[in-house]
Amino acid sequence: MALQAAIDHYHALLTDDLAGESQAQLDAQLARRGLFFGKRPLCTVLRPRFLTPAQYAFLQKRCTPLMTAFGKAFTAALGDAAFLQQFGLESWEYELIAAEPGFRDPSPVSRLDAFFVHDRGGLRFTEYNAETPAAAAYNDVLGEVFLGLPVMREFLKRFEVRPQPSRQNVMHALVDAWCQWSGGRSRPRIAILDWNDVPTWSEFVITSEYLRSQGFECTIADPAEADYRGDTLYVAGMPVDLIYKRVLISELIERGGMDHPVVRAVRDRRVCMVNPFRCKILHKKASLAVLSDERNTGLFTDAEQRAIAAHIPWTRRIEERHTTRNGERIDLIPHVLEQREQLVLKPNDEYGGTGIVLGWRVDDTEWERAIARALETSHVVQERVDIPIEAYPSLVDGRVMIEDRILDTAPFIWYGSWMDGCLTRLSTESLVNVTAGGGSSLATFVVEPRA
Repeated sequence: MALQAAIDHYHALLTDDLAGESQAQLDAQLARRGLFFGKRPLCTVLRPRFLTPAQYAFLQKRCTPLMTAFGKAFTAALGDAAFLQQFGLESWEYELIAAEPGFRDPSPVSRLDAFFVHDRGGLRFTEYNAETPAAAAYNDVLGEVFLGLPVMREFLKRFEVRPQPSRQNVMHALVDAWCQWSGGRSRPRIAILDWNDVPTWSEFVITSEYLRSQGFECTIADPAEADYRGDTLYVAGMPVDLIYKRVLISELIERGGMDHPVVRAVRDRRVCMVNPFRCKILHKKASLAVLSDERNTGLFTDAEQRAIAAHIPWTRRIEERHTTRNGERIDLIPHVLEQREQLVLKPNDEYGGTGIVLGWRVDDTEWERAIARALETSHVVQERVDIPIEAYPSLVDGRVMIEDRILDTAPFIWYGSWMDGCLTRLSTESLVNVTAGGGSSLATFVVEPRA
């Protein structure tokens, strides 16, 4: 099926009247369900993301060898101190990853972030969010909202759409880790943990409601509400067995130190935490450098190497060394300085676009200063990738406007192994995240014509 045919039909249905009716319902649903990032509506357009069955299957198929490669890199890092250094961990992180989490997977819940130029066959994974992947619950509820819009009533007469829900996989991953950790099958008391002023708090509410609907005790709390006494961790006064950790480890240590009640309880094996401290290894942006570095090719099978070459952009930690790019030996720092317009500079451990420098958006002087700063801290450099653009409709002053947006493709990964469910984010800026200019989150539907 030509994907564009489905998109064109959906857009053609959006008369000003039907779009106005759909926008009013969308606004009401966003407000009723708390679908806001801070005070901003989570979705600002009138169409979900569409993928054909073949495109969705392609994503799933290509994620598998990459996740196997990430798993091998993680195992090698745990067994070889010199190999572990490639990830650029901080000294306190080395101390924390020594704690055995009590279950197999370093990241039972994770998400890859990619640019999928499917009309030209390009799929490039630029980051691996192995620590606190957001938006699984948002994705599910946005799917429900879009399925109920008046325009979808008309669209469904000619096309079948299938949402790809994710909340159940979050729950299963949490409980699976708990069962391994505890050695039993009792129902854990769960705390969703993050700062009470984060803009994603509404997603925690959606997740907690879902967990309670499945029979779990669940609370949402700020790490400041944690108290470790005796052999029990209490969060907001409730004894807790399992933490669904949404707070960043770096922020937890920065604000609470290594003696924080949560840190002590996890290290004492008195509470199970997902994702565990060891998720930091693969969460570092340097993990993509580890996969793409010629020093490590012997770690991976031929199939994994082909997947890395096809889907992981050339990435290196910023350091004084010789390496290769496109099969040629280079002196890394001079090469990076010369190739500004083809490169992106990223902090090794930040989120939301913080600290990223797009080489083609700055001049030589600013680029040189950025590289000098990066040499003093922990950064990676990554080659520029093709950015996909797709048209999306919105209602402006009562009229339908269809405008191009940059979009990314963020498949959810479970147990560090397989993909199921996919978030899409839109932007009018080169950095694609929900905080960016024109930022919007979307549910992703698989679409095909009715027989």
